[in-house]
Amino acid sequence: MVEPLDSRRQWILTVLDRYELRLVRYARRLLGDDASARDAVQHTFARLCEQPEESLNGRLAPWLYRVCRNRAMDVLRGQGRTESLETCDTPPPATAELDPADAAERSELHQRLRERVARLPGGQGEAVGLWADGLSYGEIARILDTPEGNVRVLVHRGLSRLRTDPIARRLLGES
Repeated sequence: MVEPLDSRRQWILTVLDRYELRLVRYARRLLGDDASARDAVQHTFARLCEQPEESLNGRLAPWLYRVCRNRAMDVLRGQGRTESLETCDTPPPATAELDPADAAERSELHQRLRERVARLPGGQGEAVGLWADGLSYGEIARILDTPEGNVRVLVHRGLSRLRTDPIARRLLGES
């Protein structure tokens, strides 16, 4: 028989395994450095430990991202910054089939794309980043506390703006 504490611990470990890296990437986009991002994610999971599992049914991802976002905004306000500033500086993993020169070029293109996404105006960058992380429009709406229609517009406009950028088009395969 599975004890309730063991079941809860297993649930938290499963959530941690599934969302930790995604949340670190998200927080790093908002905060600009790995240490602050990891602190925000640690805060998020500490808050998760206080929540009853059943209270998050069907809305776990939006809740995690929202708590992480709120913590990141608190950190930025504490530093005198009110908007996301820097981009993730972790290069994408090189795939086995790429030679070193191609891998270096692809890494540089990814970095340039992240910079362009971070510079998108009016919440477009954050919405596009969450969308690229695989979240639905509804989940993004709950994270950003805005109507789903607004999220669709933000993502559409952000992607449209990126499509006008030759580097973004090249990376996205839309030469």
